[in-house]
Amino acid sequence: MRKVAIIGSGPSGCFTAQGILKARPDWTVDVYDTLPVPYGLVRYGVAADHQGTKAITRQFERVFERQGARFFGNVTLGRDVTLEALRAAYDAVVLATGLSGDRDHGLGRAEGVIGAGELTRALYDHPDSGRLPDVRGDVIVLGNGNVAVDVLRLLAKTEAELQDSDLGAEASAWLAAQPIDSLTILGRSPATAARFDPVMIRELGKLRGVRIRVADLPEADGDRLIEALAGLDGLATGSRPVTFRFGCRPAEIETDAAGRIRALRVEGPQGSEVLACDTLITAIGFCCDGSLGRDHLMATAEDPESGRIAAGLYAVGWFRRGPRGTIPENRAESLAIAQRIVEDVEAAAPRARAGAGILPAGHQIVDWTGWKRLDAHELAAAIAGRCRTKITTRAEMLTLCREKEDAR
Repeated sequence: MRKVAIIGSGPSGCFTAQGILKARPDWTVDVYDTLPVPYGLVRYGVAADHQGTKAITRQFERVFERQGARFFGNVTLGRDVTLEALRAAYDAVVLATGLSGDRDHGLGRAEGVIGAGELTRALYDHPDSGRLPDVRGDVIVLGNGNVAVDVLRLLAKTEAELQDSDLGAEASAWLAAQPIDSLTILGRSPATAARFDPVMIRELGKLRGVRIRVADLPEADGDRLIEALAGLDGLATGSRPVTFRFGCRPAEIETDAAGRIRALRVEGPQGSEVLACDTLITAIGFCCDGSLGRDHLMATAEDPESGRIAAGLYAVGWFRRGPRGTIPENRAESLAIAQRIVEDVEAAAPRARAGAGILPAGHQIVDWTGWKRLDAHELAAAIAGRCRTKITTRAEMLTLCREKEDAR
């Protein structure tokens, strides 16, 4: 039997497992994740109030429950098992770990300057996140993509608008307590080059407590995004100002005596301009956190376009192409690499492989059954107005899994 290991249980990893097992249902496909829980980006990156998008996990569940993929949570590549050992133990290894680091904004460090990834991981109860940061006063969100819109929307929403999300109690209280005077979403490019999804822009029209102004807009001329942005301009449902600015290149951070940001100087359509800013949230993309040697692997890949790094080693999703693309785009790419893997593996001579037998004895692995226990606990523990209460630390996850298992 041929054996494939997939590193990362986010959308790209699950779609790749789905594609391989659809083509070869008799193969062994093992999906590893450093976290004790599956789904990666869907659980910790998709906005808490976008439960419709998160519903894709029901499709991923079928990969494990019907198609036969196996889940190995709490296994870190490079710590619990080496890449070399995995490559020897499997016919193919797929790196699908995504990118978790915030891209450097080049503006220097200052109190009140926060990466969007850092903020959203804390908001969404990622076990490796830091504490929720101090967000206050005049807030600028730097970026013209959907992550910037997610951050803006969550900061602008009232408690009632977060009904049925999976935002935790601490994050909900934090959002309600932040003294935010205004929100500005600032783009370096002109509006015509912005990467917002028009659907997400139109969603902002449902906000209940804002006054929205969209500056620097050209004529729409049939451009769906410009039409969506123009439709927001002048919306007044409350008192909090929300402003869109385009074509503004950040040039310098100004700080107070305590080292906290107090203004952002930009070069904009009207020349140099200083914008009051108590908090700057950068949403300008993600990068590798340095683990797995991603940059070297992709720089030396045999065929980076197809995702083949070397014989028996592949990359997919953001790990392969960088931080761009939606979940549907990841699906198309993952199914293509799955087909490539099937062809390559079948072209090679069969060899006896150890598969998951190489994992260190005694290491606490969370299997699919263990995850489902955690899942049931989180759903049952949901606080009022929420669909789930996430367990927030690895230790709690593992302890709960062990306690539930011991109680059987």
